[in-house]
Amino acid sequence: MRMEQLTEKHLNGILSLWNREWSELFPLRSRLIEQNVYHDPNWLREGSWVAMDELDRLVGFVTAKGSRDELEPFGIPRDLGWIQALLVAKQERGKGIGSELLRRAEDALRRHGARRIRLGNDLQSRLFPGLPEPDADAKQWFEKRGFSYQEEVYDLVNHYAEGVTVELPQLHGASLSVAVSSDRERLEAFMSRCFPGTWDYQHREYWKRGGTGREYVMLERDEQVIGFCRMNDGQSPLLAQNIYWEQAFDAPLGGIGPLGIDEEYRGYRYGISIVQAAIHYLLERGNRSIVIDTTPFVDFYGKLGYGTWRTYAKYEKTIPE
Repeated sequence: MRMEQLTEKHLNGILSLWNREWSELFPLRSRLIEQNVYHDPNWLREGSWVAMDELDRLVGFVTAKGSRDELEPFGIPRDLGWIQALLVAKQERGKGIGSELLRRAEDALRRHGARRIRLGNDLQSRLFPGLPEPDADAKQWFEKRGFSYQEEVYDLVNHYAEGVTVELPQLHGASLSVAVSSDRERLEAFMSRCFPGTWDYQHREYWKRGGTGREYVMLERDEQVIGFCRMNDGQSPLLAQNIYWEQAFDAPLGGIGPLGIDEEYRGYRYGISIVQAAIHYLLERGNRSIVIDTTPFVDFYGKLGYGTWRTYAKYEKTIPE
């Protein structure tokens, strides 16, 4: 077995391995790897490796990411690192390949300054928010290597028959609309004021990467933005987390999340209303299945007919000094 540092030349090998192992659950396409690995400024090249067999076939890989000084103003600590993905072909497991890939990634993250490592959840360019569809063997494997379980989160889904619509909610004293490019500064000011952190960072990255506003429902009151909801579909300039796996669906897929309401205006049922608005717009755009990603609030979204589709276990590891 030969280890090589992962580069752009390994794209097809990664796709081939991934889709042999996981195409039923998580069908991967080159656009997603290019967007979330090669084009992510947080990608740690020296911590990303592939395993090649004697026939020069890619049989395993790991991708690592590390926080940067530029993220600290958003509350993302400099000592944070991520194992974005780690996969070894089934027939090659039990030979120490995964352990060696993880060791190399962790060594590079340590040199980069990371003292905490998370499985997935690498900001807006993640593949998963944690260990996907976790089974006992996968959990045990990572726990033996120092990772501690944190919590489970879920992707939820609902399917809408052709012709079904959801009315746009009518709110007393507030209004809902789809953002346009001229709303950028107002939305950025709102995110900075109400959600200074990961969501603020993700929102700014959205505009930098070609966003036009159509992916945001805005909630306004007294001419001030007081809430937002992200919605995505196949026409979005970026593949967002809730539409990553749209190739697993027969019908056009839409996605919802995250969403947030200014603390001062909570308790008015604005949260459920802004989700209903996002559903309304996504159905108008022809999407018949909608995913709400990375949430623990199964009961809340169950009121709108959404049920669990995918499960993820969040794990984290502390590296000693």
